[in-house]
Amino acid sequence: MQELFQLVPAAYVVLRRGNRVLLQLRQNTGFMDGHWACAAAGHVEAGESVEAAAVREAAEEMGLRVDPRDLLPLTTLHRANGGDSPRAQRVDFFFAVSRWAGEPSIMEPEKCGAIAWFDLDKLPDPMPEHERYVLQNLAAGTLPAIASLGFTE
Repeated sequence: MQELFQLVPAAYVVLRRGNRVLLQLRQNTGFMDGHWACAAAGHVEAGESVEAAAVREAAEEMGLRVDPRDLLPLTTLHRANGGDSPRAQRVDFFFAVSRWAGEPSIMEPEKCGAIAWFDLDKLPDPMPEHERYVLQNLAAGTLPAIASLGFTE
């Protein structure tokens, strides 16, 4: 009997100041360590809305208080994460926010080596492919409401 397909959801918060975005340098996570990534992102927990997950991640990772009404939906990205296990596909909900309470700070120093602001048209290397895809298309004004990435069809 084939195992039931499962989709893993995640919330991403793109912290913006004009044309600049705040990124974190991942470390000691076991996934994409040494890559620059969205400053606040993580899996949606059981029983949690994606908006609540975004607000929670901004607080947990950057020490920021974000009003859910300030979350601007950017895109929903359905992506293949490699392999053919039932959990190999992801759905990522990207939000932008330009208003928050507090100053961005590294709240999980064991997982984050640095934070820095980058121009959308001068993103650092390396970055996770799916995050670079979203940010480059955001900069170009070509970000679709729903997108797919990593499928062979």
